[in-house]
Amino acid sequence: MTIVNSPRIVQVRQQVLKKNDVLARQLRERYAAAGVFVVSLVSSPGSGKTTFLRETLLRLVGSYKVAALVGDLATQNDANRLAESGAPVRQIVTGTVCHLEAEMVEQATAAAGWALEDLDFLFVENVGNLVCPASYDLGEDLRVVLLSTTEGEDKPLKYPTIFNTSDMAIITKCDIADAVGFDRAAALASIDSVRPGLPVLELSAKTGAGVDAWMDLLKARRTGKTVTVAATI
Repeated sequence: MTIVNSPRIVQVRQQVLKKNDVLARQLRERYAAAGVFVVSLVSSPGSGKTTFLRETLLRLVGSYKVAALVGDLATQNDANRLAESGAPVRQIVTGTVCHLEAEMVEQATAAAGWALEDLDFLFVENVGNLVCPASYDLGEDLRVVLLSTTEGEDKPLKYPTIFNTSDMAIITKCDIADAVGFDRAAALASIDSVRPGLPVLELSAKTGAGVDAWMDLLKARRTGKTVTVAATI
């Protein structure tokens, strides 16, 4: 699979005057200077996002310095599940706000006392929502949109903006694809129709199938960023 480094639509819009976009740009510069690779995850509720992130953290803890921020409307449940991985986790309770903003990420990182220079990876799990998060750049290096086999193959057609503003898509719960009658070809066609060339990974966090490819991609992308930053200093 080849990652396409095409600009995101959210960047093309050049909404640099908006407060969030300005702060996101500043965060991106700070992340680059610190050498931390930042990944944000977006999806609808029930896509398996927390299970996927927990599996990711479990595979990184011990070899890399990782931390995670989790957005949720009301509970600490997801943070508690992720903390089982051994990685430091902080919940961002958003109340009635259906997305995370760059300021929330900045404040939560500071409140947790995490020094960016001490981290290799910072993960941000957004609130389960395929609409609002699309409009808010968080300064991340990689935005990943998750689509589960239980959601329906036409989700990308219904929510094209979140796929347009993401760097790659991951199809989750592939272990039950046959049981739920998932039409793989239709789903891939839906993704490609709204974002031609968007890289797609298919995996199951439950069985581990496909997760190695995700881990290889993460590590390669972080190494690439570190090399690029070092080359520019």
